Amino acid sequence: MKQAQTHLNIQTRGRGLIEITDNIASWIASEEVSTGLLTVFLKHTSASLVIQENADPDVLIDLEQFLGRIVPEDPGHYRHRAEGPDDMPAHIRSAITQTALSIPIAQNSLCLGTWQGIYLCEHRFRPHTRTLVLHLTGE
Repeated sequence: MKQAQTHLNIQTRGRGLIEITDNIASWIASEEVSTGLLTVFLKHTSASLVIQENADPDVLIDLEQFLGRIVPEDPGHYRHRAEGPDDMPAHIRSAITQTALSIPIAQNSLCLGTWQGIYLCEHRFRPHTRTLVLHLTGE
């Protein structure tokens, strides 16, 4: 059984969803693992990961608007404001989504559905560099 690990840095432009499927698929292809399991782990508490539709950009807009409704930006709602008024809402958004994904690998490719993509969700207003750890186990 083979194992491989790398770090992937993604530059965000502020709040929003960034598709990272191609970045991850390129690394998988270079590792030549026919069958296995990929773990994608995000090393941050104010960003997250989701697998979501990548065909219609309206899905991402609707998802962002929904998160805005359930996690208000009003700083009067939160005690934690040490890093700015968007920090605690970012932590909550991260808590209700995911910071790690497990994705099967078959025929040296991600086993995603036809319209599925992997997204990094930046929950802060200003740009950040986000670090992911990719860990691949397989044969």
